[in-house]
This record gives sequence, structure tokens and C-alpha cells, in this order.
Amino acid sequence: MIKTALILAAGEGTRMMPLTATRPKPLLPVAGRPMIAWTIDALRKAGITDIYVLVGRNEEKMRAALEGKAKFIRQEKREGTANAVGCAEGHISEPFICMNGDLVVEESLFAGIAKRYGEKKSNIITVTQASEPKHFGVIELDNSGKVISIEEKPEKPKSNLINAGVYVFEPSIFTHIKKTKKSPRGEYEITDTLRTAGASGFIYNGFWLDVGKPWDMLDANEFYLKRMKSSVEGEVQKNATLEGEVSVGKGTVIRAGSYIKGPVSIGRDCKIGPNCFIRPYTSIGDGCHIGNAVEIKNCIIIGKSNVPHLSYVGDSIIGENCNFGAGTNVANLRFDNAEVKMNIQGEHQSSGRRKLGCVMADNVKTGINVSIMPGKKIGPNKLIPPLFVVDKDME
Repeated sequence: MIKTALILAAGEGTRMMPLTATRPKPLLPVAGRPMIAWTIDALRKAGITDIYVLVGRNEEKMRAALEGKAKFIRQEKREGTANAVGCAEGHISEPFICMNGDLVVEESLFAGIAKRYGEKKSNIITVTQASEPKHFGVIELDNSGKVISIEEKPEKPKSNLINAGVYVFEPSIFTHIKKTKKSPRGEYEITDTLRTAGASGFIYNGFWLDVGKPWDMLDANEFYLKRMKSSVEGEVQKNATLEGEVSVGKGTVIRAGSYIKGPVSIGRDCKIGPNCFIRPYTSIGDGCHIGNAVEIKNCIIIGKSNVPHLSYVGDSIIGENCNFGAGTNVANLRFDNAEVKMNIQGEHQSSGRRKLGCVMADNVKTGINVSIMPGKKIGPNKLIPPLFVVDKDME
């Protein structure tokens, strides 16, 4: 039985900017907890007792957030996935699950891949189906499930099966990694290693999400909130309404006239209301204030932020220690109903969403009656003056 796992979490998360300007990508919260914390819990439920996290320049923050929950291995230079896995040599000497740190999957995947290893006693690569496989590493299997080929982002894919980024490696993988040559991208790729080391496929048909762009966090948030059960540890005043699954942390007060329709997660020491409307798939972190005549819909508000009065915020991610002046509104729907685009590393990419608000980093403050247009990104520490219209990114 497999008891060890390695989570690769040393990346920069540049496509998640500006959210990763102030925190490592694996610590971005969904449903009230860092993404990597959900992964660690799922691994433990699958019987994994020794969990290693690969860290880089984000080491200090990762150690502080995950103290007592994992062991840490440092990657000095980021030279590809094979290089990352190779950093575990000397730390791990038995078969181990290895996965990318930005994945959201069902717990059943880990038990399934461990069972597959027990049957094959070889390296295992998880594959899942994709509607557009050309954007991923495409896997071709023979009738016995053995990997025939792995092709990165081919124009004409040979199958609709893609690399899901979860593996079981035998200790011999470290020997094969040392023989792996750099790819045309100038990196040591674990898929190149597996071409020589050999692997069998494990076909996974459950939920799978690679959180690579900011709007993916909203999908991850929804996934975990759907599995949440109600838990009210704070105070709910008379004439406040909680409908569906709603989690309320200690020290939080839900004031009269508030209407909260779950699934919704609210952290500790928050002040909610009076007379606000919090709609499904919203996650509010610790120490937030959502005030009078405010509507929040399908949002992640990271923590210690205030939306005190007369505001609408929809389909958005709001950082820590932000403050909205009265009448600040976030638009989440284009006039033409087209899919909202967002600037990712200089390229305007479609989010695939008709409704997408803003992505706001930490320590942003807006004056009264500020309007923020769909799909806009606002970098950390910005001061937005009254009556201002944010119609382009403020990186």
C-alpha cells in the first residue's frame, strides 16, 4: 500500500497574477482554505501518511501555512518537472504518489491510482478525457493500458486522453531522471523520463481541474462548496435568514435582515449585514465586513476586507485587506453578452464565461461610486479615486 506523496508546489504562478504577487499559488484560498490544504486532506483520507511538499522561493510562507501538516523539500532551480521530482531523491525511497500542486480532484483518484499500482507494479500516469486535448499532454494507451506515446500539445492529437498530472513513481524513477535530456523548451520533462522508464495509464473519469488562470479559482471554490455541510459557530441574529448549506465561523455575527443562500462559507470574526444579500458559491475569509445594501454573488473574498455599503460584487476574486468605498460596483456581464476576456501574460484570453467580474489583489482601496468593468485585474496597493471607471487593467 502506498503511504507517501509528493506535491509539486515550487512554481511562480505567473498566470495567476496579480493574486500571486503577495502569496504562493498553492496558498490561494478556495472555500475558505488554501488549495493545497484541501489536497493534503484528500491524500490523508486515501491513507497517505507521509506528505512532502516541494517548495522554492515561496518556502517561508509555505512552511508557515502548512506547519505540522507536511514535510518540505527545497528546489533550488526550477528546470522542469523531472528536475522537480528528482529533488525528492534521498528523501523518498519507496513508491510514491506525485502530483502537481494546482490540481482539484476527487478523493477517489488517489485510492484508484494506488490500486492501479498494486495491479501493475510499474510507474502509473493518470489520464483523463478532454474536449480539446491539443492544449495538454496527449496520452496514447494500448489495450493493456500501457503508455505507447506522450505528445505535448499536438496539433493533431492521437486520442482525447490527456496527462492529468498525478502519478505513482517507483524509486527507480530517480535513475531515469538522471538520464533525461533537456526538452526543446530547455527543461527536464517528466513525460520524457516516462518515455524511457515506461508507465501504465490509470483512466480517471471524476472531476479534474487544473487551476491555471484566475477564473479557475471560482470553479474550484464551487467544487468544494458543493461538498460542504452547514456549521454555524457564530451568532445569527433574529430576522437573519440562512438557506441551504452555510458555514459560519467563530466570532462572526450575522446581523438582522441578512439573507444568505448557500452554499456559502464565512470565516471567523466577520461582520455580516444588516440587510445584505450573499448568494451561492461565495467564500468570505476571516475578519471581513459585508454591510448594508450589499450584494455578493459567486465570489472569493480572501480576508480582512470590507464591502460596507451600497455595493454589488459578482463573480470576482477580492484580495486581503481591501476596502470598497460606498457605491463601488463590479460589473460581471458585457453589454453584448459575449464571453469575458482577461489579460493573461499580455494575451487577451477568453475565460469561457459570460459572467466574470474583477480580480483584485491585496491592499486595494476604492473611493465612492467606483465602477469596475468585467474581466479587469487590479494589482496590489492600488488607490482608486472616487467616481473612477476601471475599464483597463491596473497591474
